[in-house]
Amino acid sequence: MIKDRRILLGVSGGIASYKVCSIVRRLAEAGAVVDVAMTASATEFIRPVTFEALSGRPVVSSLWQRDHALAHIELGKKSDLIVVAPATANLLARAAAGIADDLLTAILLAAEVPILAAPAMNDNMFAHPATAANLTLLKSRGWTLVGPAIGDLAEGPSDRPGRMAEPAEIIAHIERLLCSAGSKLHGKRMLVTAGPTREKIDPVRVITNPSSGRMGFAVAAAAFARGADVTLVTGPTELSVPPGVVVKRVESTAEMVNEVGRVLPEVAAFVMAAAPADYQASDIAVAKLPRLEGAIDLTLQPTVDVLESTVASRSSGCIVVGFALETEPGVERARAKLERKALDLIVLNEAGRPGSGFETDTNQVTFVTARESRALPLLSKRQVAERLLDEVEAML
Repeated sequence: MIKDRRILLGVSGGIASYKVCSIVRRLAEAGAVVDVAMTASATEFIRPVTFEALSGRPVVSSLWQRDHALAHIELGKKSDLIVVAPATANLLARAAAGIADDLLTAILLAAEVPILAAPAMNDNMFAHPATAANLTLLKSRGWTLVGPAIGDLAEGPSDRPGRMAEPAEIIAHIERLLCSAGSKLHGKRMLVTAGPTREKIDPVRVITNPSSGRMGFAVAAAAFARGADVTLVTGPTELSVPPGVVVKRVESTAEMVNEVGRVLPEVAAFVMAAAPADYQASDIAVAKLPRLEGAIDLTLQPTVDVLESTVASRSSGCIVVGFALETEPGVERARAKLERKALDLIVLNEAGRPGSGFETDTNQVTFVTARESRALPLLSKRQVAERLLDEVEAML
């Protein structure tokens, strides 16, 4: 999504500048062309040679570098996006006032491309009315801000904002700014489900399945990058929350039905990538069933079907995508499910296929609609998510 895009990363003088090394490395690994411009104070925290090694490109830090005449004009024109991280209180104040007394502030004043800033400073400095006024002014000029977060600062713990957003969150917002233009999902609300559900047998035992949630989380992250406002309803999973995504956590299938039904009327697209438990115990024991008593007999009954039970709450024109996991070739079964649940598209997985299904980072799926089926090659789950969202955009 950001391969071959040109990103200018402006680094100002804050202790959080060490985190920017990770941002440069990850952007370069993704195929972006990364130029780094540093303030003089930033070079006191980290040497330019570090960024040169990570980006593979020379670092600029002065208006007076003889081999970079007019760098403040050229770098801004060549870039698709300018990112300032960390954006210190001093840097934000100078940018808001239109001061251009060093290379980075001159670049910002001359820029004709989007600017993303990640504020980072002492919590008192961030809370000061002057900083608040500067940020309001910069946002009114089109700047996008990510963070700051609440957490430990250089001087110790804090319960107020000031800490720079983590690299993963900054990169997610970089992708969003670069990839959302022209997307039909841009500005639209989207609902995604992920992970398994757990149905209680007794207070300490459950019925569940091995779903990791990776597919749904990949769809949510890809949709956020395309500019959607994403709500992710997820069952129990160890995965990190995708940056920028609103997460609602549930345990049981009934809880998932309730949360989906609450959000669904407001969304333009719904991707049901979760793997809810199909059965629940007819009677849940109020106390732990003693193992010493030997075998137990369980009577199971079907859980509520999430898609079928929420069909009435879908908004007009909402695109709905379901998933089907089969143990044998099942295009016709998937199409029958598509028709029964009034879906626009169903993603067919075949369990047991190498590199596909639960607890893998890849998937080999077939897209099934009422008219056709199309098999995809083995792809990463993020790549599958991108192909899936291409289909959703085409339907929108």
